[in-house]
Amino acid sequence: MLTSILMNLVNLGGNALLIYGFQMGVAGAATATLVSRILGAVLITILLLRQQGIIQIDRLFYPEFRPDMLKKILQIGVPNGLESGMFQIGKILVQSLVASFGTAAIAANAVAGNIAGIPLIPGNAVGLAMITVVGQCVGAQNYPEAKKYTLKLTGLTYAAMGALEILLLLILNPVLSIYQLQPETAELARIILVYHSIVSIFIWPGAFVLPNGLRAAGDVKFTMLVSVFSMWVFRIALSYVIAQWMNWGVFGVWVAMTIDWVVRIIFFGVRFFNGKWQNRQII
Repeated sequence: MLTSILMNLVNLGGNALLIYGFQMGVAGAATATLVSRILGAVLITILLLRQQGIIQIDRLFYPEFRPDMLKKILQIGVPNGLESGMFQIGKILVQSLVASFGTAAIAANAVAGNIAGIPLIPGNAVGLAMITVVGQCVGAQNYPEAKKYTLKLTGLTYAAMGALEILLLLILNPVLSIYQLQPETAELARIILVYHSIVSIFIWPGAFVLPNGLRAAGDVKFTMLVSVFSMWVFRIALSYVIAQWMNWGVFGVWVAMTIDWVVRIIFFGVRFFNGKWQNRQII
């Protein structure tokens, strides 16, 4: 956490210095980001080399080939990597669709995306923690505890996100005023954010935090197949139907995205409660 804070401070300060001080523009922003991430990588490596750490690296550049361990890592990493890669490709395709609606839609979509991501931070954090907690329960063959903690952490995410989404709705107009948008763009961004906040409270944690419990149990192929199928059919294809064919514009893209969430939560919820994810631990 401290390393992340330092990285962000360096990134922010570097942006101000290189963009405004040295007039480097976009190149300055990219350079500051690169330097901050290099700093973070170096600091984390140094911390891992400390002998008193609970988790440590004995030495750098010490190759050791362990086929069994490598196979287990790839069983988790390959499906997750494919899922992440498909997701990024899908984002590019959706962005190309948004770009076809004009500058107001592009700006509203960008602003709404930045603001909408803030209340999701607790969910992303809990999702990472869930993988560790549930993974330890599964490793100990304690599936009742794994199920209990999955539900508990998902419920915690619902509570935290609900509070933040309601707070966002209360201060939405002042937040949007920071961007100094044109009236048309500001109104479109407001509509998107109101819709997104309301839907997120009820759907997002179940669609994105709950499946981390399945991933922690080694049920990564199922989560990958559901995520890829739902994204391509509902988030991408349906975006073109609602946004372009039905003339809903950029708002239709966000509607299609939330439909994708609904499909995910149905599949993941059924999978979790029928117990088929059990007895799939890899390590």
